[in-house]
Amino acid sequence: MQIGHSFPTTEIGNDPVVIRDYIQAIEGLGYDYVTLLEHVAGERNPVADDWRAYYTRDRAFHEPFALMGFFAAATTRLRFKTAILILPQRQTVLVAKQAAEVDVLSGGRLDLGVGLGWNKVEFDMLGESFTNRNRRMEEQIQLLRRLWTEELVDFEGEFHTVRDAGINPLPVQRPIPLWIGAFADVAVARAGRLADGWLLNPRDRPDNEAQASINLFRRAADEAGRDGAALGLDVTIWAHQGGPEEWRALHDGWQAMGASHLTFRTMQSEFNDAAGHLAAAGDFMRAIGRG
Repeated sequence: MQIGHSFPTTEIGNDPVVIRDYIQAIEGLGYDYVTLLEHVAGERNPVADDWRAYYTRDRAFHEPFALMGFFAAATTRLRFKTAILILPQRQTVLVAKQAAEVDVLSGGRLDLGVGLGWNKVEFDMLGESFTNRNRRMEEQIQLLRRLWTEELVDFEGEFHTVRDAGINPLPVQRPIPLWIGAFADVAVARAGRLADGWLLNPRDRPDNEAQASINLFRRAADEAGRDGAALGLDVTIWAHQGGPEEWRALHDGWQAMGASHLTFRTMQSEFNDAAGHLAAAGDFMRAIGRG
């Protein structure tokens, strides 16, 4: 099982030296990859009283493509995964170009995790439709893979038209691994049909409900003529879920359920600075026998 760390983008601050030192320390701790959350913009007031209440204009979000380019220069081994990039609020060909550039600069260390998004205000600000994002994202995934693997593309879809054109440079990985973050059953099934891996709801635990969702994901892949058992599963453990003993038990539970990737998240755990996040990241690696 690969072990990742969720970069604490909303709590790390804006000092580039702190950010550089932090990502180098995460690589030094032995983490295999780092995940990055994204929001382009936020409203002043919460849009709901659930987990979405955390994501307001008061929370800083570093732009993931720019940040991954910075990480590529600061690290040598660590992989980078967006978790998730809100794909349908972005221009598809530009995403293909940006992702290919990060993959080239990092020597092929990018996994692009995408999802539908939930915050209509971002779509409105970026000039994209919130209501057709399901259909548009499916088409975007088709076009992205072609742009990453073909020098010249001819594509005619509902939302995109490409005539004998392509991007340069192409990525190192052809295509870049593409993951989907999904919560609802219909979205989980979409991930099974289309993605190289599924990013589970980070609030899930290794229980019967999660197992049912994993079964749905794998069944949808198999029905689409794919090998569901060969696709990736990325799960999450939070720093505030107890301490080393609890972390180890959750790690073992997810491993028994077939997770291929496990992300440790330190945000929203009342750490006051980068040092606090980093200390917890080190404690976690030692708890699971990787430190």
